[in-house]
Amino acid sequence: MKAHGEFLAGAVGEIAGVSGTTIGQWARWGYIRASRSDGDPHVYAFEDVLEALMVKALLDRGVSRPMIRRAIAHLDGDWPLTDAQLATTRNGRRPRIVLREPDGAFVLSPRGWQLMVAPPPLEDVRLRVKRDG
Repeated sequence: MKAHGEFLAGAVGEIAGVSGTTIGQWARWGYIRASRSDGDPHVYAFEDVLEALMVKALLDRGVSRPMIRRAIAHLDGDWPLTDAQLATTRNGRRPRIVLREPDGAFVLSPRGWQLMVAPPPLEDVRLRVKRDG
């Protein structure tokens, strides 16, 4: 898939609602990648911005960083978080990531995706772009 646009970390951070430093850390830790450049400064594509928005949405829901890394490792595609239809559990404990597929809902476990026989209430992960004002 072709990447679109060119953004520096500060701009990506503004859009996602975090600092440019946080964006750089997320890239180093493997949450997102800089599709437009391997060197410094990192240059991000629009699709990388969407991945950053997904990471932020998951963190805002209380999903742990290790769970996000595990999801990325178990999903396919150049932009795994935005390529998948993700949701989170809403029961009182720490939220878990759920992959919605035509053949069912799969919760992320230490062993990978596990089919949920009776899924609890789920909340789809939708992207939200920060706007000034």
